[in-house]
Amino acid sequence: MDEEERTRLTEFVTSRTPALMRVAYLLTGDRHAAEDLLQSALARTITKWPTLRNADPEGYVRTVMYREQVSWWRRLRRYREIRLTEADEGIDPDRSGGTDVRLAMRAALRRLPPAQRAVVVLRYYEDLTETQVAEMLGCSVGTVRSRTHRAIARLRRMLPDVTGLEVLR
Repeated sequence: MDEEERTRLTEFVTSRTPALMRVAYLLTGDRHAAEDLLQSALARTITKWPTLRNADPEGYVRTVMYREQVSWWRRLRRYREIRLTEADEGIDPDRSGGTDVRLAMRAALRRLPPAQRAVVVLRYYEDLTETQVAEMLGCSVGTVRSRTHRAIARLRRMLPDVTGLEVLR
C-alpha cells in the first residue's frame, strides 16, 4: 500500500469510526463487543483496501459487520449462555426531552434476541428496505418480516408507556 492509500485509509477510519461504532453498538448491545466487531470489520477492510479504491468503503465495512454478527449468532446457538439474573435497569424520569425514552429503548433493544435486534437496527436505524436487510443478513424477505413483527411486538410489551412506537410498524 502506497503513502496516498495509507493516508486515505487513515482519513476514512478517523472520520467514520464514530458512526460505525454506533451501528456496531446497536447490533451487539454491548460496548466491548461493538469495539471487537468494528475492529474485526476494519481489519478485513484493510486487506481489501486497494480494491475499494473507487467503491464505497463504508458500505463494505457495514456489510462485513452485519455478516460477522450473523456468524457470531450462529456460533452462539451451539454454545448458549444462560443468564442467571436479568438486571432490571430502573430509569428515572428525565426532563431533558427524551433521554429516558432513549435509555429505555436501548435497554429494551439489548433484551431482544440478536437476530431481531439486527432487523430492527437495519430497518429503522439504517433505514434499509426489507429486501436490503434480507440480502445483508443472508435470509429471506419473509424471515425479515417475521423477525421485525416479533421484535416490534416484544418492544411494545417491554415499553407499554413509551409513545412513538406506533411509528414502528
